[in-house]
Order: sequence, then C-alpha cells, then structure tokens
Amino acid sequence: MKTPSRFIKLKTVAFIFVASLLSAGVSAQSQTLTLKDAIKYALENKADAKKAKLEIENSEYQIQEVRSRALPQITANGNVTYNPILQLNAIDMGAFAPPGTPTTGGVQLVPFGQKWNSTAGVSLTQAIFDQAVFTGLKAAKSTREFYQINAQLTEEQVIERVANAYYEVFVQKEKLSVIDSNYVNTTKAKGIIQGQFDNGLAKKIDLDRITVKLYNINTQRQQLINAVQLQENALKFYMGMPIETPITLPKTEFEVTPQALAEAPNTANRTEYLLLDKQEQLLTYQKKSIIAEYYPTLSLSAGYNYIGQGPELPWFKKPSDDVYWSDYSSIGLNLRIPIFTGFGTRARVRQAEVDLRKIQADKEDTKLSLDLAFENARTQIENSLITIKNQKENAQLAQEVLDNTRNNYYQGLAPLTDLLDAENSLVEAQNNYTSALLEYKLAEIQLIKSKGELRTLTN
Repeated sequence: MKTPSRFIKLKTVAFIFVASLLSAGVSAQSQTLTLKDAIKYALENKADAKKAKLEIENSEYQIQEVRSRALPQITANGNVTYNPILQLNAIDMGAFAPPGTPTTGGVQLVPFGQKWNSTAGVSLTQAIFDQAVFTGLKAAKSTREFYQINAQLTEEQVIERVANAYYEVFVQKEKLSVIDSNYVNTTKAKGIIQGQFDNGLAKKIDLDRITVKLYNINTQRQQLINAVQLQENALKFYMGMPIETPITLPKTEFEVTPQALAEAPNTANRTEYLLLDKQEQLLTYQKKSIIAEYYPTLSLSAGYNYIGQGPELPWFKKPSDDVYWSDYSSIGLNLRIPIFTGFGTRARVRQAEVDLRKIQADKEDTKLSLDLAFENARTQIENSLITIKNQKENAQLAQEVLDNTRNNYYQGLAPLTDLLDAENSLVEAQNNYTSALLEYKLAEIQLIKSKGELRTLTN
C-alpha cells in the first residue's frame, strides 16, 4: 500500500514540476510592457502614425510639383499625315504672267500640298512672370509645415489613446486580482464551515450560502477575465501590435505622481492651435493665388521642327524619291492680360475671405476648448487625490472589519451574514480605490495633454 501511495505523490510532484516549467515558458514569452514601451511601439507601428509620416513625405513631392511650373517645359512632338484627296484651290493663272505679257489661262483649280507629310520637332515654354506660380511656391512650403504639425498632432492622439487603454487594462487586472483574493479567502471560509458542519457545529444554510457566494465570485471572475482580454486587445490595436502577442504590465506604472497644477499652459503653443494657425496661412495663400488671376502673365515660347513632304511616306526617303525635307523654327513672347472675367474672380476672392473668417472663429473656439480642458483636468486631479486618500483609508478599515468579523464568526460570536457583508464591503472598497486611481491617471493624461507635453511620456 505504501508503494502506490508514494507513486501517486511522485506523480503529483512531477505534474507540479512540469506545470511550473510550462508556466515559466509561457511567462518567458510574455512581453513586459511599460507605458513608455507601449507608446514607442505605437508610434513606430500604428497605421495612423505611419500615414502621418507618409503625408510629410508626400508634401515634398507637392512642392516639387509646384516648383515645376516655374521651370522650362520641354516637349517633343511628331506626326505623319496622309492626304488621300488634296484640297483644290482656285488660282488666277494670269497673276503669274510676267509684266507686260497678255493675261491668259484664266482661273484654274490647283492642288496644294503633298499626299504625305511628316513632322518632328521640339518646343519649349518658360514662364517669365506668373504671380500664381510665385504664390504657389510659398503655399507649398507652408503645406510641408502643415503636415509636420499634423503628424505631431497625430502622434499625440496615438499617445493619448494608448495611455488611456493602458491604464484601463491595469484597472481591470487589479479588479481581477481583488476577486481572486476574495475567492481564495471565501474558499478557506467554506472549508472551515464545511468542517464545522461535518462536526455538527454549523448550519447547512450557512454552508449553502457560502457555496452560493463562491459561485457568484467565480462568475464575476470569469467576467473580469473576459474584460481584461477585451481591454488588452483594444490596447494592442491602438499600439498596432498583433493581437495574439502576450503582454504583462508592471505595477509600478500605476503609481500616483505629483503634478504641477498652478501654472496654466500657453494655448498658442498647443499643437491643435498651431495646426489652425497653419491652416489660416494656407487659406491666405489661397486667397492670394486667386487675386493673382488679376495679374498679367508673360511667357517665352520656342520651337524647332523638321518636315518631310512627298507623294509617298517620307520616312527614309530622299529628293530622288520626290520627297523633300526642310526645317523651321520660331521664338515668341506670350502676354496675357485679363480684362473682364464676369466677376467670377471677385466672387472666388470673397469666398476665400469667408473661409478665413471661419478659421478665425475656429481658433477662438479651440482656444476656449483647450482652456476648458486644462481647468477640468486640474479640477479632476485635485478631486481624485482626495478620493484616493479616502478610499485607501476606507479599504484599510474594511480589511480590519473583515479580520475582526471573520475571527468573531469562527468563534461563534457573529452570524455568517456579517462575514459575507464584511467581505463584500472590502471588495467594494478595494475596487473603489482602484477606480479612483484610474480617474486620477486619466485626468493626469488630460493635464499633460493640456500642457502640450504628451511627448514627455516617451522619455
């Protein structure tokens, strides 16, 4: 009998050992993720951040496109034409008679041209003065700056989403930890009550009640496990991380750190406001480019061509084949002076002025919104600090009450109801404390954002 018992114990030890190795292997594969690591990963991998960088790259090509309008435009051209029927022209043949010669011949129909014509040449156009081109070059450079600021704003939005999701995961995990602790303690209590019941020292209703509570705790635990998984998936999505990647969050990331609350930020330095400033500048250039339509334009054009004519396809033919080649060229200045456009240009200028007034209204509203966000974040920080202090003391008190109630119940001095109520109060107090920490952390992010310092989270 001793041998099988020892064999069973050895199997149990071996199973625990193997399970611990497997657990260690899974933990080794899990990626420990600090908030800074999560943000850096998101800035390198999230599609929004990648697209913002591509917009900056694209702005360089837009500048090149506008700059090309100020550079010479050179084109090559060529064609071949076959005329099955040549046009006949009525010619007074007497006009070709030598002076003093009697006019003879009258009017005759004479074909002009050849059955085949082929030309090849090159042409050049160079803008000498075009106010719209000069304005477009300035606007293109501002467009590059606009996309740079927009990329910075996009990065800040990515940082904010990742930080919020990160703390949401942590809170759900803390609540799961509280439930796990409650489950362990309640299981111990059930074991004691089961022993008392077996010895006739406890009622069956007490055993049934503690069993029901265990079932309820287990249900809550499964719900929290699901919530943690969903929240982790959301975090990975905001980071641009593969969903199947296991992650671990260190508890040090949830510490309460003091924040400077007295100094209000300069709204004009916020990325949102700078972006509107740049939009206003672009709209100003847009207005100037429309006004430029009132200005005359001057350009240079030049061309050189080679033409072949004959009764058959001129390619590779010579005069001996009745095919003749010759060249010609031209150089000219082209001046265009707008005189009357039906008031269309004036209407477009006024539309541009309306757009400018709209962006100015947006700037005023944005400034007010940013000031509001800072004040709200500061107020939330102050309130959260008070709530954290109160809930921490409340959780400590609830723990003491539970310890005393549990001791009294085991000694028969308190009913089971008091024990269950004390456990529920402790869980509620611990969850309230965790929720207060979350509110503080979310307010902290908003405060950092209102100061324009979200990038400091990557340091």
